[in-house]
Amino acid sequence: MNTLCRSAVLILVFQSCSVLDAQEEKKLSLGEQPVFHVSRTNEEIVVDGKMNETSWTSTESRTFEYFYNVDKPDDQQRSTLRMLWDDEYLYVFYEMQDKFLTAREKNRDGQPYFDDCAEIFFITAPDSLDTHIGYELNLWKASNDFVFFNDFYQGQSCVLRTFNPDFKVEVTYEGTLNDNSDQDKGWTMELAIPISNFDGLAKIVPVSAGNQWAFLAVRQDRNDVEGNRHSTSTIFPIYDITKNVHQPNRFGLMKFIK
Repeated sequence: MNTLCRSAVLILVFQSCSVLDAQEEKKLSLGEQPVFHVSRTNEEIVVDGKMNETSWTSTESRTFEYFYNVDKPDDQQRSTLRMLWDDEYLYVFYEMQDKFLTAREKNRDGQPYFDDCAEIFFITAPDSLDTHIGYELNLWKASNDFVFFNDFYQGQSCVLRTFNPDFKVEVTYEGTLNDNSDQDKGWTMELAIPISNFDGLAKIVPVSAGNQWAFLAVRQDRNDVEGNRHSTSTIFPIYDITKNVHQPNRFGLMKFIK
């Protein structure tokens, strides 16, 4: 084999390996995902957007380290997530630093993800990648809640928006909404999601100490009332953000602990 042929073969081998590496990176097998610990609480949690209960100080907290679609460097603002559980609810608490509070959508099943928005997606069986349940809420508490089906038909995904569960939510913020003439400090969101919202899906892998669900927490950060200036951040890395954030083979795990 001459030098030119050997070079061509090496290039093909390198390209093939690169493709395989990319495919390997795209999917995580069960047990490879990062794990977030969700502590059990025996306190009554008052959903008021404040962490007054001592349980919030003993459960894991984690900041969102992965940023996408950042229009300006200072739009990489800090977000922190905490979660708790008991026999009836999953509790979710977001803390967001935010210089420019933006919220416009007020209708349910609208587009709160075009505002400052907290999002969380659950898969109630950690090695199932076909279906996840999502909650997306802005500072007006306008909720887009849904069941998302990946690759439902011929590679196309679809969303069931008639899923309108009951849950508790409260928001607090420091600053002025939709006014970029000043700088704000941030906002919090507290959710109490009934485990009964998941119906039979929550019985396959029950909410119980030692069990695991898959999940992803996302923040949409909008910093321009009239325009589209924004950034997206996640608690776990997304493989291809140009697609969307609904990529369950990149979700992490939430482990229920005592």
